[in-house]
Amino acid sequence: MLRTSAHTDTFSRDNLPAQDTWPDFLLDGFDYPDRLNTAVELTDVMVDKGFGDHTALIGNGRRRTYKELTDWTNRLANVLVSNLGVKPGHRVMIRSANNPAMVACWLAASKAGAVVINTMPMLRAAELAKYVDKAEITHALCDTRLMDEMTACAKDSQFLKTVVGFDGTANHDAELDRLALEKPVAFDAVDTAQDDVALIGFTSGSTGEPKGTMHFHRDLLAIADGYAKEVLNVTPRDVFIGSPPLAFTFGLGGLAIFPMRFGAAATLLENASPPNMIDVIEKYRATVCFTAPTAYRVMLQAMDEGADLSSLRAAVSAGETLPGPVYDEWIQKTGKPMLDGIGATEMLHIFITNRFSDHRPACTGKPVGGYEAKIIGPDGKDLPAGEIGRLAMRGPTGCRYLRGERQQEYVQNGWNISGDAFFMDEDGYFHFAARNDDIIVSSGYTIAGPEVEAALLGHTAVAECAVIGAPDEARGSVVQAHVVLSEGYEPNEGLTKELQDHVKATIAPFKYPRSVVFATTLPKTETGKIQRFKLKAQR
Repeated sequence: MLRTSAHTDTFSRDNLPAQDTWPDFLLDGFDYPDRLNTAVELTDVMVDKGFGDHTALIGNGRRRTYKELTDWTNRLANVLVSNLGVKPGHRVMIRSANNPAMVACWLAASKAGAVVINTMPMLRAAELAKYVDKAEITHALCDTRLMDEMTACAKDSQFLKTVVGFDGTANHDAELDRLALEKPVAFDAVDTAQDDVALIGFTSGSTGEPKGTMHFHRDLLAIADGYAKEVLNVTPRDVFIGSPPLAFTFGLGGLAIFPMRFGAAATLLENASPPNMIDVIEKYRATVCFTAPTAYRVMLQAMDEGADLSSLRAAVSAGETLPGPVYDEWIQKTGKPMLDGIGATEMLHIFITNRFSDHRPACTGKPVGGYEAKIIGPDGKDLPAGEIGRLAMRGPTGCRYLRGERQQEYVQNGWNISGDAFFMDEDGYFHFAARNDDIIVSSGYTIAGPEVEAALLGHTAVAECAVIGAPDEARGSVVQAHVVLSEGYEPNEGLTKELQDHVKATIAPFKYPRSVVFATTLPKTETGKIQRFKLKAQR
């Protein structure tokens, strides 16, 4: 039974999937009061606990204490309510790279009782419009450096009527910032219920069509009180760093919720390239790092050149499968383990992981405390140890798709069903086997092949195409497009670049095909379905 909602705009409650389609939630040990506001817990409450002078955020060349962050977010929340008309339950989109201002906007919107949708800076207007339409987003807060696509999205939207810019740099000289300067540092946060929706995280899935995953206020704290507390053993002395965008639930947890739940500090980089992360690790003596194996490879090379990464006590690998050689070399050079794990936007964060005292190569580990996992066959029945099947899990977090879209595909018999194939060994450890769909993971980014195909087909030179992931030593895999040209076009390097640029201009640039293979035909079934597995076999 859901608690009384504080949302006057009831869209989120109205569009939760039917409760009989929810997974089983295992909430023992995750006890929260009926009324709970995540943003208050991470700011005002931390000040009350004595962390006011502790550093909360590092970015743009300066540090911000928990007291400064609390005052800042309260000023912003006052603007949202009194100037922008944000009501409890309104959906607010935030568009920015990783910087302190993005975190402040997310916290302020949460204090105002809004449901937040964080988005990546690389998304184009057409991609943003899908989010706006599905979540009926009413307000957007956007870094002024990224306003063009946001403005274009809002121009023809029937829902998005208010777009306000903020300054993501250290200058804080934009409309939202100037309005905030006039507001008091006190704000009476909306008394949200622990099961009010706080966040909608979008995942493209295998089709390229975004699906919204709906997460409660209690969910955001549960991932910290589970994984961050049990596995990472976070303390106020920790300094976090990483490359995942805050727009991903993985990044929001690892670079905001986890450190702030325990009075630690987060360093935020708009350009989290391995060299930049190395500089910050050395400068601020970072202790916990979240990034992909490809970045750790670069870090290992830098250590040979004299980089000092000795402050790191936790190296969390995610975004793609952790190769055994990277794991082995990291231990050899640091004497510390690299923690591989698996999470999902539907589950909010990592639910199976290795531990500091229990880790091994080519192994994802065991469930985080509070979670259960098993391997099931096509019929939904449990499989014995050693057999590959679908990964099923349940715990304090789980899948609630916006509008119930494909809810019963992901949730079956009370279990969340991952899109990955795993097996469990005799000792209860889980091992990744393969992906179940056409998702491509490149440098930690998840890319849906059909979305890239759709972008390519928008070019007149493309008659047919199929997109697959091709192995790549540096990135894990890259997007490879097999293209059949329209009549009158000839394959050449110039056309390759033209197609790549077309994709970059149509969808987020990181999704473009780094490899283009021109073909006269594509392998198909008798019914005309492209056989991508044959293209993969040709590599």
